[in-house]
Amino acid sequence: MQIVSISSLKGGVGKSSVVLGLASAALEARVPTLVVDLDPHGDASTALGVHARAGHEVGSVLRRPRRGALAQVAAPSPWTEHPITPDSAKAAVREWAPDDARRPRRPVLDVAPGSAASSHLDHASFRPKDLTRLEKALRGLDRYELVLIDCPPTLSALTRMAWAASHKVLSVAEPSLFSVAGTKRTMSALAQFEGSRVWAVPEAGVVVNRVRDSSQEQRHRMQELRELFGPLVVDPVLPDLSVMQQAQGAAWPVHRWPGAEAADLAERFTAILQGLTH
Repeated sequence: MQIVSISSLKGGVGKSSVVLGLASAALEARVPTLVVDLDPHGDASTALGVHARAGHEVGSVLRRPRRGALAQVAAPSPWTEHPITPDSAKAAVREWAPDDARRPRRPVLDVAPGSAASSHLDHASFRPKDLTRLEKALRGLDRYELVLIDCPPTLSALTRMAWAASHKVLSVAEPSLFSVAGTKRTMSALAQFEGSRVWAVPEAGVVVNRVRDSSQEQRHRMQELRELFGPLVVDPVLPDLSVMQQAQGAAWPVHRWPGAEAADLAERFTAILQGLTH
């Protein structure tokens, strides 16, 4: 099971959109996936069609975590009722795991929904043992090959908890002045977190979202991101297309949304998903 946190210390950069795009790609590739919505706003849960019920969401599990406890609140996304396997996505299945014969015939995309109940841990102060809560709640969930964690846009105990449980952290950025600064804060905080010698994230990367090639300012900021983070910048970047908001508004996977723009975005998310295995 690979655990990937999608994070940003700058709000409004489309962090949850990246989670949803990767979830769509995983569904397409038939990779059994769990989305853990740590953001108290619960936007990813809403777009995935899963709504938190009192006592059946991430916040309640993290109060008194037990081994594998997230299985008790994980619910299937309605996205799985519309599985699709066009020829263009078959490579994604092979890239993730060469032997896909053991995969379940019905795609698995479950959601551990987020809600305001997580707010009790969305603060800066924490005890070291608090950072093991999510890792403990995920332990033993062998049903899934991939776990995507949607982090809150703050350097809180929740965010650190996600990092402590993760094999990889993807920081989401936009090619804009404030987002570049936010990405520097995120990557610096991640480096300090790893420097504690208690926790270590094996890999990190920067996903650049909402790119407009026609903007000279964005081209400048894109160059700045590449100079700052070099090979950590994930290829491909994600263009600023309204079709992503349309698919989210309909609570629909982008890989199933019609049109050339959706197909282009879907292909990019599939490529990023493949890169998570290397």
